[in-house]
Amino acid sequence: MTVRRVTLRKMTAAEYRAATEHREAESVRVLSRLMPADLARERVRLGTARFLPDGLDTAGHHLLTAENDSGAPVGHVWVGPDPGQISGSANSGWLYDIHVFEPFRRRGYGTAVLAAAEALLAGEGRTVLGLNVVGDNEAAIALYRGRGYEVSSMVMRKSTTDG
Repeated sequence: MTVRRVTLRKMTAAEYRAATEHREAESVRVLSRLMPADLARERVRLGTARFLPDGLDTAGHHLLTAENDSGAPVGHVWVGPDPGQISGSANSGWLYDIHVFEPFRRRGYGTAVLAAAEALLAGEGRTVLGLNVVGDNEAAIALYRGRGYEVSSMVMRKSTTDG
């Protein structure tokens, strides 16, 4: 596979709205497995308001569009401070969202976007990048493992009504 490279730039307002709509819809889809859809929508909306109180201009957060060598947008990424880090510790970052647009999937762009985000955070002095991934998202898990990510905790569940 060809090694891809991307350039990250701040999202435009329109890109931010589209990325937020996509991220929230995907989050609601996943959370709706665990709770009623209306509750999932409210929880996701509150999460966006909590983590991005100033939207695209929230301090410490990078909401970025990834462009390929031709300047075409191939996806987006949101990285920022680790929401679980101890107050005052700035060495840990968090990958809140990464999305590669459909025409560019399975072509190395996910790896390139993730590598560029890691480099950005390393340049800020962050030494660790954490993330959450849904357990059945095998493509994302493969991407993260391929970049050297390790499982640091695991939550499992089973319905007690399944025979």
